[in-house]
Amino acid sequence: MKKMTKFTLTGLAAGVALATLASTAQAQERWTMTTTWPDSLDLIEIDRHWADLVNKLAGDELQIEFRAGGTLMPGTEVFDATETGSIEAAGDWPGYWAGRSPAFSPLATTTSLFNAVDYINWIQQWGGFDLYQEVYGDYNMIYLPYGVTNNESGFRGGTPIESLADLEGKRVRLSGRDQGRVLEQLGGSQVTLAGGEIYQAIERGVVDGAEFSTPGVDYNAGFSEVADYWSVPGWHQSASVFGVMINKDAWDALSEETQEKLKIAADATLAWSLAWSERESTEGTIKFLEDGTVINQLSEEDLARIQDITNDVILQGACEDPMHAKVYHSMISYLEHYANWRDISVPYNMSRTMDNLPSLEEIEACL
Repeated sequence: MKKMTKFTLTGLAAGVALATLASTAQAQERWTMTTTWPDSLDLIEIDRHWADLVNKLAGDELQIEFRAGGTLMPGTEVFDATETGSIEAAGDWPGYWAGRSPAFSPLATTTSLFNAVDYINWIQQWGGFDLYQEVYGDYNMIYLPYGVTNNESGFRGGTPIESLADLEGKRVRLSGRDQGRVLEQLGGSQVTLAGGEIYQAIERGVVDGAEFSTPGVDYNAGFSEVADYWSVPGWHQSASVFGVMINKDAWDALSEETQEKLKIAADATLAWSLAWSERESTEGTIKFLEDGTVINQLSEEDLARIQDITNDVILQGACEDPMHAKVYHSMISYLEHYANWRDISVPYNMSRTMDNLPSLEEIEACL
């Protein structure tokens, strides 16, 4: 009798163990994730950092198989693939989708407005995160901002751009709807090219100048080989945000605990990405100078004119689209509120001081 009891208990324990293992196996989700960036562009490191961190933090519940951009589909198709659930997640730069909604443009970058610290502040404490969910939510997606870089390099090419007057009649590769509108008012014309096409476009003279990313990313893309001149600062993108689009159904299938781990990984990657990109930008700048690149700095007068045109473009876009207006209203509200502390902490403050932005009342008139 004792032997039978022992056998029964042993069998029960084994059954419980097997059931637990089966439950764990069923609970672990497996996602396919890709990105807009190919392996040849350093920005892919931000996507890879987040995916690796998720696999460490949530490995028992979720494993992400990360694939470089272009290996599963063209980068232009990752939005649709994530929306429909063909893949569970994709890294992106929101500005690529401005043709679907102009609100994607300021979620990605701003002309002469936010710097990287502003984006981090706004996303995490001033309501920006909720706006990403609102805009991407219309396309059956959750969005986790997990990357930020400070202002981009500026324009590179075979002829110098020493002042705004030199942009007259120039064909310039430039990303972003709002950025293109500013450039047009400065006399230039926007050319849209994928990142992988910029090198040859500069080399062959298809464009007179081009921007892509930060100095480190630009250098590793080989631009010092084809562009002798570099116009700074990168007013067209005073900072940039990157993140992961997640199919809503795939997100909802996760437990709340696992969802929280993905958010924690995003916050950690956000901080890491800024330090990583600033270090890489420093080293890239040194290498450009060592290669003989000539840097031309725009004047304060030119930057003031860019700001005036930017203000007009903000209002133009706001009056064309309510969601675009809502995002910029939130951004300028943040700048005004943060100014109460920011402006008395000069020169140790972490943001820009601006006193000539569109008023909230002007933007509200567009809502």
